[in-house]
Amino acid sequence: MVAIIVGTHGRFSEELLKSSEMIFGSQENISSITFEPGESADGLVEKYEQQLKKLDTKDGVLILVDLFGGSPFNAASRVAIENENMDIVTGVNLPMLLEVFGSRGFSKVEELVNVAKTSGNQSIKSFRETLNKADEEDDL
Repeated sequence: MVAIIVGTHGRFSEELLKSSEMIFGSQENISSITFEPGESADGLVEKYEQQLKKLDTKDGVLILVDLFGGSPFNAASRVAIENENMDIVTGVNLPMLLEVFGSRGFSKVEELVNVAKTSGNQSIKSFRETLNKADEEDDL
């Protein structure tokens, strides 16, 4: 099963994993990385490397981070560049994480990247747009 690491600014990654497990149930082979004020980029790279030693990475690793170009992303990039079966997706959110959990038992890293990107994009909705679309469909 593909290992999952969620890396974010602050404790968002820890809370996101807690929330996802409330909905989806307890997960194995996952980890979170926090980037706290005052920490260095080298220290963040070390955090990723420490977590990778604890995870089963034989099926690959998917790292989900909050911001493209942010410190969690940059540190993850330094690790992923040296590992062929590892990728990073930015913009982590709860629907994305839940879809990845649901697919990772039978998917490779490349497939999970597509699941993450698609579900992350599709989960962004406007209440009014959704309501108006439903009204339009009722009129047909």
